Amino acid sequence: MSRLDSIWNWLSYDSQKPLLFNSEAFLYLFLGFYLLYILMTNVRRMRILYVIAFSLFFYYKCSGIYFLLLIFSSFVDYYISDLIYKSNDASKRKWLLITSCIINLGLLAYFKYTGFLADNFNALFSGDLSFGNIFLPIGISFYTFQTMSYTIDIYRRELEPARNVWDFMFFVSFFPQLVAGPIVRAKDFIPQIYEKLALSKKELSYALFLIIGGLLKKAVISDYISVNFVDRVFNFPDNYSAFENLLAVYGYTLQIYCDFSGYSDIAIGLALLMGFELPANFRTPYQSTSVTEFWRRWHISLSGWLRDYLYISMGGNRKGKLRTYFNLFMTMLLGGLWHGASWKFVLWGAMHGTVLAVEKAFNITKITSKHFTLKFIAGIVTFHFVAFCWIFFRASDFDNALNVVSNIGMMEWNPQIWWTVLTGYQNVAIVLLIGFLWHFVPQQWQDKQLAIFHRIPVVGKMILFAAVIWVISATASSEVQPFIYFQF
Repeated sequence: MSRLDSIWNWLSYDSQKPLLFNSEAFLYLFLGFYLLYILMTNVRRMRILYVIAFSLFFYYKCSGIYFLLLIFSSFVDYYISDLIYKSNDASKRKWLLITSCIINLGLLAYFKYTGFLADNFNALFSGDLSFGNIFLPIGISFYTFQTMSYTIDIYRRELEPARNVWDFMFFVSFFPQLVAGPIVRAKDFIPQIYEKLALSKKELSYALFLIIGGLLKKAVISDYISVNFVDRVFNFPDNYSAFENLLAVYGYTLQIYCDFSGYSDIAIGLALLMGFELPANFRTPYQSTSVTEFWRRWHISLSGWLRDYLYISMGGNRKGKLRTYFNLFMTMLLGGLWHGASWKFVLWGAMHGTVLAVEKAFNITKITSKHFTLKFIAGIVTFHFVAFCWIFFRASDFDNALNVVSNIGMMEWNPQIWWTVLTGYQNVAIVLLIGFLWHFVPQQWQDKQLAIFHRIPVVGKMILFAAVIWVISATASSEVQPFIYFQF
């Protein structure tokens, strides 16, 4: 193969190898991008266009020709929102908002839910309706929610429009958070575009701290337990013992946290290197003592979006207790459907919604916070409820999920067998232990870790970063593992 062919293959889209933060290709690509970026810190318009171009290329490497869909959505939402802002006609403004929602949700529904709706239609009416294999563009759920929040905020008169369409496209396509969040609000992000870029030593240090931690979470902990244990058990649960099934559930509980929070940490770190602050997306969610608290700590940008644009729009807690419980349930039900076009995601959302309503009705959060013992028990119960729900989130279908649940239900109290399993999967058990200890470390200790990292010289930080890259390469499987939330 000639050098020209190699360059073309590297620049072109490969559906089997989408560009990932945890890949060697992205590391080199970002370093090249960043060297030019820092030379443009005082040339705002050129910097904006440069980042848009790189972001669109990044998205092309993730989803191919569907980067055009991102451009289309950006232009449509910008100009519709501009018309809403300039109009004083309440009826016109409302219809423009409805038009924007129809376009955004229509595109999302076509790419994400057409097959799901067709399958259910065929099941109900013995039909043979088919639309073929529809490609799901990576991140469409995330940037759809971002553009919708922009339009809704302008409709509510809570936000002024971006100065021009390029600034808006910069906000929508900003590559660190484009394909898996955090879901960024325009009112938090767009004002940063107009500020003078600056990066202090402490911010640089914090960015590296987040990126290093995110890579360790994703490429060392999450990927290792996924490839070497969790995937094997969930693919064939009947081939494994009850304790192995239970261990796989604990494993996936840690895996999805490390995978998704790892991505968020890397995204926030990369954005900070570029002079932009993204919102925190995770705060040790498994330390929660209620499901209500869990959703204040897990995927914070999504739960906040659902609260502000769905729950409140349905009436929130302003229309009586029963309506409040219903709104909580429906918000999580639709949140489950947002995660995937499958009834198992609907069930996952419904279970969370039901418990949120029950906690609200009986004021569980307030009761458990009054006594340490109750708080400790509530923490254990909350963790296991969340872990149980993850079974349906991870399983390929309902039968697969029920097999895992059934197998766990047959477990006997036999510590000797448990120890045999743990020693048989010694490396997996060690990684699981490290991962959970890392997660449950008190906040004061985490703050001390960051303080120590800040004191390390830049050269030391670079050596540490290189060591992390070596650890990742040493523990990695034959192929780079995609992030779980890419499928949403």
